[in-house]
Amino acid sequence: MLPKYVSDRRGFLRIGAAGVVGCSLPNLPATAAEGKQLAGKGRAKSVLLVMLSGGPSQLDMWDPKPNAPEEVRGEFSATSTAIPGVAICEHMPKLAQQAQRWAMVRTLAHKEHNHLLATHVALTGRPTPVPRGGSDLDRVESRSDFPNFASALDFIKPPTDGIPTAVSLPNYFIEGPLTWPGQHAGFLGAKHDPWQINGNPNNAAFRMQALAMREGVTRDRLQTRRQLLDTFNRSDVRSNGPVSAFHDQQQAAFDLLTSGNVVDAFEMAKETDETRERYGRNQFGQSLLLAKRLIEAGVPVVQAAMGIVQTWDTHTDNWGKLKNRLLPQLDQGLAALMDDLEASGRLEETMVVVMGEFGRTPKVSTLPGQTIPGRDHWAHAYSGLFAGAGIAGGQVIGQTDHQAAYPVTRCWSPADVLTTMLSGLGVDQDVAIYDPLQRPHHLLNGNVIAPLYTGTSA
Repeated sequence: MLPKYVSDRRGFLRIGAAGVVGCSLPNLPATAAEGKQLAGKGRAKSVLLVMLSGGPSQLDMWDPKPNAPEEVRGEFSATSTAIPGVAICEHMPKLAQQAQRWAMVRTLAHKEHNHLLATHVALTGRPTPVPRGGSDLDRVESRSDFPNFASALDFIKPPTDGIPTAVSLPNYFIEGPLTWPGQHAGFLGAKHDPWQINGNPNNAAFRMQALAMREGVTRDRLQTRRQLLDTFNRSDVRSNGPVSAFHDQQQAAFDLLTSGNVVDAFEMAKETDETRERYGRNQFGQSLLLAKRLIEAGVPVVQAAMGIVQTWDTHTDNWGKLKNRLLPQLDQGLAALMDDLEASGRLEETMVVVMGEFGRTPKVSTLPGQTIPGRDHWAHAYSGLFAGAGIAGGQVIGQTDHQAAYPVTRCWSPADVLTTMLSGLGVDQDVAIYDPLQRPHHLLNGNVIAPLYTGTSA
């Protein structure tokens, strides 16, 4: 039986806080509704998730501890920001100047310290099921998984204008035999998978071949072909599951090809050299520029990653990798993106979220056989950036201990982050989806991060 969803509060069993992974919730509102119906609901037309796969270090980026012992604070110094009394890493000067645009949440937390499991948590808000007798290290993507948040959005609000609900770029999170779970629609089926781009927008030859029509085939001619195909498809054969799924894919392809906005968004050569240089002539900078173009084309959810999977997994040479490549590219690309979104007025309707699946250990360590130290995985406390669509910038939400190891104020889970995104996109608090066993799942299974909108810490 196919999955379904309902939006009537009497139509499903409330799941409560079961989806809020690894985070105690002091000072909860009196009712779930009070925690979710906030000023940010429906303020966003688009969400851009900048996913820093691998786990960026909170200590060496957003939550420095300059007074901690050397084996904790690391090699970097802190620099002041446009927010009085707030410092971040010295190697992000542009973002320090732009701090008034951002809300920094320093108390994100959950329980999974494994990349694959933590990525599923970050992109679905649910713990990753591990088969009995299996190892969490072997747990990869499966169609039995809970859907990616963008896939769930596509399921409850299917597009009608030929524009895909979600685009992910510049690559799928996959390494050798391992495919990171949480990236696709899971039990909702392939029809609702985010549209995946695998390519480097910085390459001169970058072009979406899948969206290019053959020479001599105009959009009008394609519409005629579509009408002819629809005539053949009006038969009982569509009741066949695989055939029906193929027909759905045909329709989606036609919609994309006949909708010029998305096709044109991939024409990176239309951007001036000056603009492309501002973002950085590297894969990440140009991925952010492409993400902006997709948002301008009307795509509701865009996920932009920095490099390949685990790019931020700095077990070895943590400070060299950050200083020489990762932080300069992040600083330049994000600053250019925010400048353009604000100048165009789109920041008022675009929520931007920057985070990884977890952070890094407070204590510096050196792997066996290595000589250059780094930091290991750490999900007990990490940081994220939020901006746009009604979010009050120029603030820090949450406080960690003297090592940035554990929150000393309220923490926020991935379920809270995704609930904030979906609520911002207008998803109602009572929406639930049913899995193939007809079990209901509350889609907004966390709490909106209220201080993002109120400007008061929690």
